[in-house]
Amino acid sequence: MNARPSASPKPRLLLLSAAVAVAVAGVALVGADAAFAAKPGHAAASTLDQSKLPPFNQFKATDIDASKRVCSNLGDYVNGKWLATNAIPGDRTSWGAFEMLAERSLAVQHQLAERAAADPKATGVEKLVGDFWATGMDEKAIEAQGIKPLNSRLAEIDGLTDGASVAQYLRDTAARGENVLFSFGPSPDFKDSNVNIAYAFQGGLGLPDKAYYFDADKKDKLEAYQQHVAKVLALSGVPAADAARQAKDVIAFETRLAGVSKSSEELSRDMALSYNPVTPAQADALAPNFPWTKFFESQDVAVPKLFSLAIPAFHQEVSKMLGDTPVAAWKSYLRFHTVDGASPFLSSAFVQENFDFYSRAMRGQKEMKPRWKRVLGTIEGEAGEALGQLYVKAAFPAESKVRMEQLVQNLRDALKLRIEQLTWMSPETKQKALQKWAAFTPKIGYPDKWRDFSGLKTSRSSYVDNILAGNAFNYRVELAKIGKPVDKTEWGMSPQTVNAYYNPQQNEIVFPAAILQPPFFDPKADDPVNYGGIGTVIGHEMIHGYDDQGSRFGPTGNFENWWTDADAKGFEALTDKLIAQFDAYEAAPGKHVNGKLTLGENIADLGGINVAYDAMRHATAGKPDPMIDGMTRDQRFFLNFGTIWRRNFTPKELEVRLVTDPHAPANFRAIGAPSNMPAFADAFQCKAGDAMVRDGDKRIQIW
Repeated sequence: MNARPSASPKPRLLLLSAAVAVAVAGVALVGADAAFAAKPGHAAASTLDQSKLPPFNQFKATDIDASKRVCSNLGDYVNGKWLATNAIPGDRTSWGAFEMLAERSLAVQHQLAERAAADPKATGVEKLVGDFWATGMDEKAIEAQGIKPLNSRLAEIDGLTDGASVAQYLRDTAARGENVLFSFGPSPDFKDSNVNIAYAFQGGLGLPDKAYYFDADKKDKLEAYQQHVAKVLALSGVPAADAARQAKDVIAFETRLAGVSKSSEELSRDMALSYNPVTPAQADALAPNFPWTKFFESQDVAVPKLFSLAIPAFHQEVSKMLGDTPVAAWKSYLRFHTVDGASPFLSSAFVQENFDFYSRAMRGQKEMKPRWKRVLGTIEGEAGEALGQLYVKAAFPAESKVRMEQLVQNLRDALKLRIEQLTWMSPETKQKALQKWAAFTPKIGYPDKWRDFSGLKTSRSSYVDNILAGNAFNYRVELAKIGKPVDKTEWGMSPQTVNAYYNPQQNEIVFPAAILQPPFFDPKADDPVNYGGIGTVIGHEMIHGYDDQGSRFGPTGNFENWWTDADAKGFEALTDKLIAQFDAYEAAPGKHVNGKLTLGENIADLGGINVAYDAMRHATAGKPDPMIDGMTRDQRFFLNFGTIWRRNFTPKELEVRLVTDPHAPANFRAIGAPSNMPAFADAFQCKAGDAMVRDGDKRIQIW
């Protein structure tokens, strides 16, 4: 019941969610439901109850804190008043522009799901959404079932007798889309991005990063996790004393896995770790107790000539553990993760314990999300694009897509000019960079081709059964891609997601419908506001194609070196300066931002805002400055950029993110990039020595 495994590498996201992992490629959407959202933003839009939708959180002149100096800190100047008067809601661990827009998206989805569930004769995507919603909201039935939905799976675990039976169990559960130990799925071949191959990746840990198993300053979290493991095992029916003993075994088991796993920083900064092509015979030799030839056969996937066994030391250790770890420890580990993964969907005791550890203890969340939000989260995970079809028709104005297409083109033109004018890059490498620029593919709003969900059978009988059916169905859809051509019409996010991403293996930038709203985008707003919002987002995603990892992929998405040695060294020297800039930011007493972990996002922010500023200046050239609210165009551009990064975190959430999130905390994203821009200093008459003015050797310009 854990999140479905995804292939690697991950797309470069504008904003990482703590709860949602997104696969590199989405799912092909075809079939009878394809016509449902053919005309978004028309008939259904008027049927939404607007009074139930939260207001937009957009920049207003009254947000400005006149007691602060913009030249000292743009974020404090434009966001300080708002952050001081808008506490983090009890059911969240962060709160700001993204979260407020996400709440609006959820409110729309809430209405749509209720309507779908109210029609017992619904078909297609309405039936799918309605079944998940009706069973997920039936708290009485869920409470009555308790742990019964897992009884057959726990019986399977109880019947394990040795390493060979454990290996067979791992194959069997993987075939149902319930693999708890490692990730497995399709992704484009690094060397031929037109074809999907299989990727096997590390996994199996209950804590966010390997550091939690070894670092002294995280010992309290490991101890709390051990107590959580014991509580979950006890809830599942294990006597308390046995549960405490088994919890120690689980911690020892995971600590051994953590020892051969890569950290968040290592994975974020070296995408090549995802690619280790081997033959099945070579994989069998590496992991004799878990033969991969047999695994492919068990998944009903043709045994390939090559696949990527990423992080081979991890898989080698799993094989060793199948030979030397007592079966009792394996059973404790598998029992815990089976129950823990399903806990959010079971009766209240399981839900509460899951919340108490993962949300309250680990991230500082005060209150559990209401059931309706949790059920929408389930629909997002199991059938996000089914709900997305309803969302687009109801909430995405057609004119937004038209305006966005023009903005994207303007940003493309600005980026091309900036590449041509780079002084640190040779003509030879520039030519390659421009070839990649020419091959960019933008996707805006929603897929041109919707996914066919007709093979997913749901009912109004059982919430857990619907989730298990969704897991199995989606896993089979993913497996069917292995060895097949990449479908480049697929999306890796649903339209209702407030985020954006760059996919290096398809060289595409993707902007779901839900982010195309204030403060990011408003069809009725003036150019500076839109370029300072969604324009910087567009630029950010484009620059991901040229960050320290995206730049390792060529125009067609193949993993290739298109750099001269001298240019590569020059690029590294510039990025080292950006690492140092963010290393210097203190996010909490004694805890600094990790400039290396966040490097790719910081490169994208820096390049993105420069490209957006150039595009804005070009779009408004020759036009009188309207001086709205007494502010110049340039000032409004930068002020709205600061607005999109207004965001508070609970102390515990911030602690986790500093270790695992490749994005710097939002308050540093608000100041990091513009402090490197002379245009910002000019806009607000900042002087040398001001904190927002990095000049001389300290000023960084990459793209």
